[in-house]
Amino acid sequence: MISTKLTALLGIDHPIVSAPMGGVSGGRLAAAVTRAGGLGLVGVSYGDAAFIDEHLPQAAEGGGVWGAGCVMFTFDERPGLWDKVLGYAPPVIALSFGDAEQVGRYVSSAAGSGARVVVQVHDTEQAVVALQAGASVLVVQGAEAGGHHKTRATLPLVPAVLDLVRGAVPVVAAGGFADGRGLAAALALGADGVMMGTRFALTVESIATAGFKTSLTAAGTTDTVNTRSFDVLRGIPWDEVYQARSVSNAFTREWTGRDDDLAARRADVEPGWTAAVARDDVSQRALFAGEVLDLVKDVRTAAAIVEDTVSEAETVLRGLATRIGR
Repeated sequence: MISTKLTALLGIDHPIVSAPMGGVSGGRLAAAVTRAGGLGLVGVSYGDAAFIDEHLPQAAEGGGVWGAGCVMFTFDERPGLWDKVLGYAPPVIALSFGDAEQVGRYVSSAAGSGARVVVQVHDTEQAVVALQAGASVLVVQGAEAGGHHKTRATLPLVPAVLDLVRGAVPVVAAGGFADGRGLAAALALGADGVMMGTRFALTVESIATAGFKTSLTAAGTTDTVNTRSFDVLRGIPWDEVYQARSVSNAFTREWTGRDDDLAARRADVEPGWTAAVARDDVSQRALFAGEVLDLVKDVRTAAAIVEDTVSEAETVLRGLATRIGR
């Protein structure tokens, strides 16, 4: 077993977190990761009341420590959902994508409910805000991640945040991790664990569609593109500093870089796109995935991923220790 500040704080066996990916990380996946000894998170946003009522109880069935992942600015637009999440008493609440005022407000509210509060950050300025707000854990996500991210790369960002934190809270590295080599690398940087998204998206337990899983296993890293097109079409008010990494398809090839045109034609384009998504048309739907696609070529159980990641990391770390001369 690999023990870190994260495992000690949360009382989990392994320093592995499954990312709370919207439309992918349901209660079954969170429960499976939790049962395997990691921290399983449900991707609540862009959820709704019915999603919360279905998936948070499923996550709790895993026993132990599980959590709900909430995109702060979307909860501001959905009255009542925050209280509904808190009503299920998740042991961990993971917060992301909020401004300084939202971070302070949601961290305070989540901590007041008795939860450990994880805050995702994408630069050192956000890390300072989250730390001052009282975050229990920081997730430091680099631009290698799938879905939404800023521009800082993981490798230099993690130690920069660690220098600011100075051991005050556990730090979890995210963006570019899919196996034990990545976990060992993150630990070598000084992180206390990793959060993996794409690897857990391609699991038996994820709620990603069959088309999504098939597309990701067939794609490579060079097939991904950073785009704002899906957000523009859905009318989701993401700050323009964030783009989302997705596997390129017909939709991204037509609309990436044409945000103004797409916004102007949204009323015409959106109905057909929504219908395409409903039938799992992978030429049109978002296929969010990170730069680890070259490393992820199969669909496996969440438990196997946790076990193999830890085992491989232990092997790597032991091997590195033999390189130290006397």
